[in-house]
Amino acid sequence: MSDIAQEAWRKYLIQLQVHPLRTKAITAGCLAGCSDLIAQKISGVKRIQLRRLLLIMLYGFAYSGPFGHFLHKVMDIIFRGKKGSKTVAKKVLLEQMTSSPWNNFFFMMYYGLVVEGRPWGLVRSKVRKDYPSVQLTAWRFWPIVGWINYQYMPLQFRVLFHSFVASC
Repeated sequence: MSDIAQEAWRKYLIQLQVHPLRTKAITAGCLAGCSDLIAQKISGVKRIQLRRLLLIMLYGFAYSGPFGHFLHKVMDIIFRGKKGSKTVAKKVLLEQMTSSPWNNFFFMMYYGLVVEGRPWGLVRSKVRKDYPSVQLTAWRFWPIVGWINYQYMPLQFRVLFHSFVASC
């Protein structure tokens, strides 16, 4: 690793220790923004939709990062001192039965109402129509990510890992 990258990582780790919530929020916002920027480029837009990009970054900063921070703290409290595959499986199951459905619903509402600026009736209809397939698709992919996250990631890196995978 280059000296610049090592120094940046060292400073990031210090911020993660000193200001964990703020650091995770900024990280989630930046990764969400990178993800949207890439998505816009892949979709072939001629000009980047800056409003959309900023609103997606706001979602990562104000909701996704803080939500993940507190979710993982609560999971550590619920399963304090417990380790092993059974505990990881319980954490993944709890996360998939609670926060996964909520997060998908909330993102669909946010995207429709705030990012796209659609009226409530249209957003509600789209969520009713698309939510079941969105959630079923999430349950095919995110439990694997959750398993890796709970099994191998230290607590302070779980939001970073989740945000990185989501941005991919």
